[in-house]
This record gives sequence, C-alpha cells and structure tokens, in this order.
Amino acid sequence: MLGIVLAALNLRTAVTSVGPLLDQLAAGLGMSSVGTGLLTTLPVLAFATVGAITPSLSRKIGEHRLLLLALITLGVGLVVRASVDSAPVFLVSSAVALSGGAVGNVLIPTLIKRHFPARAGVMTTVYTTALAVGTMLAASATVPIERATDGNWHIALGVWAALAVVAAIPWLALLRSEPERDSSGTEASPARLVRSKLAWAVAVYFGTQSMIAYIMFGWLAKILTDGGYTTSQAGMILGVFTALSIPVSLVLPSLATRFRDQRPVVAGLVGFYVVGFLGLWFAPSSTAWVWVLFVGIGMGSFPLALTMLALRTRTAAATAALSAFGQSVGYLIAGAGPLLVGVLYQATGGWQMPYLMMLVVVGVQLVTGWYAGGNRFLEDEGARRPAQAEQDRTDKIAV
Repeated sequence: MLGIVLAALNLRTAVTSVGPLLDQLAAGLGMSSVGTGLLTTLPVLAFATVGAITPSLSRKIGEHRLLLLALITLGVGLVVRASVDSAPVFLVSSAVALSGGAVGNVLIPTLIKRHFPARAGVMTTVYTTALAVGTMLAASATVPIERATDGNWHIALGVWAALAVVAAIPWLALLRSEPERDSSGTEASPARLVRSKLAWAVAVYFGTQSMIAYIMFGWLAKILTDGGYTTSQAGMILGVFTALSIPVSLVLPSLATRFRDQRPVVAGLVGFYVVGFLGLWFAPSSTAWVWVLFVGIGMGSFPLALTMLALRTRTAAATAALSAFGQSVGYLIAGAGPLLVGVLYQATGGWQMPYLMMLVVVGVQLVTGWYAGGNRFLEDEGARRPAQAEQDRTDKIAV
C-alpha cells in the first residue's frame, strides 16, 4: 500500500513541474517554439506508446521489478534533464523520465487488482488521491523552489528526483514477493482488445475525459483573462481548480464501487460538465469561478475511468491489458484537444466554437461511458450469455 502511494505521487512530477517554468526553460536552453511544443506534447506520446508495451514488459520482467525499474528510470531522467544546458538532451531525458511515469500509469491499476481484489474501490481512491496530490505539489511548489534558489531552474526541476528515490525503497523490499508471471501468452493483451467493444468504450471514455482535462489545464487561464480577470486571479482560480481534484478523487472511486452499474455516476459527472461549460459560455464573466467549480467536479471522470479498469475485468492480467489499451488510445485522443481549441480560437477570435467542441466531446463521453459503466466484464466478450445480450439491447435503447 505504501509502495503504491509513493509511486503514485511521482507519476506526474515530470509533467507538471515543467509548465510553470516553461519560459525560463526556453530562455535558458535556447529552445525554439518547435522545441517547447514538442516538450508539451511529450507526455501524451510517452503515455500512449510506452503504456502500450507495459503488459508485455511486466510478463517478462515481473510487475514489482518493472515498477522499481520505472521509478529508477523516472529519477534518472529527472536528474539528467536538471543537469544539462542542451535543449536536445533536455528533451530526450524528459522522454526517459516520462517513460517511467507511463509504466506506472498502466502497472498500478494491475497491482491493485492483483493485491487488493476485494478492495479495488478503496485502493483506487488511495491511488487517485495520491496521484492528484503529486500533480498539485509539483505544479505549485516548483516556482517557489526556483525563487528560493535565486532563479535556479536546475534545482527546481531536479529536486523531484529525490521523491522517486524514496518511492523506490518499498519496491526494493517487495522484490522478494514478486507475483508469478504468466508466460503462456493466453491472457488478454492490448493488441487482442482491438475487436472489443468494451475496451473501445473504456478507451474513448478515458480519452474524452483526458482531453477535457488537458484543455482546461492549458486554456483555462486564457479563458479567464479574456473574460476580464487579472493573471493573478486567473492563476488563483486555476490553482483551486487543480486542488479540487483531491477531494473528488477521495469520493468518486469508493462511490462508484458501491454499485455494479456506474452509469448513474457517469451521467451525473457529465451533468456537471454541461452546467459548467454553459455557465462559462453564457453567464456573466464575473461568475466564472462558480462554473469552474462545476467543471472541476465533472473531472471526477478521471478517477472513475481508472476505477473502471478494475471493475470491468476479473483478473489482474485482463486489467493490465485493458489499462494499457485504454490509456494508450485515450491519451492519443486527448492530445488533439488543446491543439484543436487553439486552432478554433485563432480562426474565430472567440470561445464560442471551443465551447461547442467541448460540449460535443462531453456528449461522446456520455455515450461511451454509458456502455463502459454497465455491469459487464471484458473476459465475457465473445462468449455472451442470453442475459448479457438482453443487457446490451437495453443499453442501446437507453442511449
């Protein structure tokens, strides 16, 4: 449990520690606009590509060993990128660090399913809360550290490697209890899920919620300043918006696992999204902070999506395959969101089309989440009983 918590704290430090220092990094490294664009795109690329091969690696190396190796890789990448003054080396070492985080993204839901099969909801709550705390900590503490060290961004970025070292300690002890590996090749794999309706529903649900998250993290401050807020006010609202993920992560997984059917939770979160976006679009800009809170609650779809990885599978191997497939496809979908918003904003000069696009994305999230949230299991596909067929027919009518 301690190993999972400490590992989760590290999974986003390589991502959220960079954003607040992006201008300083570009100036200090002589990085072009193409380089900074690549740097902000690297997380999506790493999470999608490395995440896809994680189940195969875990079968060959072992889950405990692989997570330990991922944390070491993360720490080494953080140290190297904090020590250099070369833009290409910085980008490569960032990719190395993000690869470690990508492995953890896929592997931790698998470990929860394997070690806590009867406590998946509670442990997913623990995991997503630790993930949210680590995300907020790196985003909020990096600039104060940089200022406390006389503007030394090297130290401000490198300090997060120490957290990876601490997180590796429990997994060193857990090497002796490595779970038995399946090498038969008969278990589910991400490649075999291409024909699975449930896998695609989970993947698109994961992708749409991640797309909304990337859009909000990247563009919320601009939305607020265009509405008349100062940069400091916009920053404060963005901080509250980010911090809101902590209490939401505490509540959602436990709530979702109380029921066999998570579709009411899916619909409720979509409702918060719709109210929030319509409020930002049509309500007076002075009330924007209220609607941001609605969107923040709607982003409980992230811990819900992670919870579904365990709830829609019966075995740890199937969880690993679904986690890899869902997150790889999902992050590829999500990566297009901020770019599309930028194109629409530049083309129209306003936020009407971006808001319309986000509402369409939320609509897709409702449809795919409705299917993914039903009481069904990945292992049952291909051998459906009449009762399951009736469930599917009812789902189609409801959607």
